[in-house]
Amino acid sequence: MKFKSLMTAVALVGTAAAACAAHGDAIDVQNAWARTTVPGQQATGAFMTITAKDGAKLVGATSAVGVAQVHEMKMENGIMKMNEVKGGLDLPAGKAVELKPGGYHVMLMDLKAPLAKETTVPLTLMFKDAKGVESKLELKVPVAAVAPGAAAKPAAMDHSMHMMPAK
Repeated sequence: MKFKSLMTAVALVGTAAAACAAHGDAIDVQNAWARTTVPGQQATGAFMTITAKDGAKLVGATSAVGVAQVHEMKMENGIMKMNEVKGGLDLPAGKAVELKPGGYHVMLMDLKAPLAKETTVPLTLMFKDAKGVESKLELKVPVAAVAPGAAAKPAAMDHSMHMMPAK
């Protein structure tokens, strides 16, 4: 089973590399993944790191699995809010921009079916460069419960507030 997962990962990297090559290596996408869902769940996120060689904006996304939008989560007056990024997400020249849980991400909504672990999601990212030229990058994003490479482990808990003596 591990061999099959490894071969799938190699194929996906090759697909992303070929897509980037078609765009003259102007846009590089690394570590892309989408979070799994459970039956009845209508939304999830896709995450990745994007680097634009000459600078650009991520202006949109589409997917056959449902509606896709570029979103941002941020704290406002002590409340976490999530909104669509209007006008596009700036990708400064040569700087990696991380789309991650709790920050910028591609929101997948109105899902047609649950996203199962070890499957892939077709995702098309739409960019606009400084001259206004639009381009697309088509990806096959692996679905996982946690970011690839991240160990699924319980969060460390701080029990100091319980005033328990240290052992």
